[in-house]
Amino acid sequence: MTTSHTSPDTASPEKMKALPFNINKFLYVAFTSMAVLYWFFGSDKSHAISQLGIALIFDPFNPGQPFGQRPKYQKVWLMVHVGLVLTGFLWLIF
Repeated sequence: MTTSHTSPDTASPEKMKALPFNINKFLYVAFTSMAVLYWFFGSDKSHAISQLGIALIFDPFNPGQPFGQRPKYQKVWLMVHVGLVLTGFLWLIF
């Protein structure tokens, strides 16, 4: 008996519904806010640095756009964010 099914990779775009809002923006803001709260009110600063790093997973801008084609302010924002995370990790190590 052979069963056929449609894999998610071959699903038509009409079947895939877009979310009414960008969930990545919400999660980016949530993790960044948690990082700020951990930094100022937490006893262990490593939690703040890790939350700030996790926030980078959720691209707050258009995730489908390649990095090279983004506007300059988006590139600067993300690079500053990466710089803060790397500085935080170095601060924790040394």
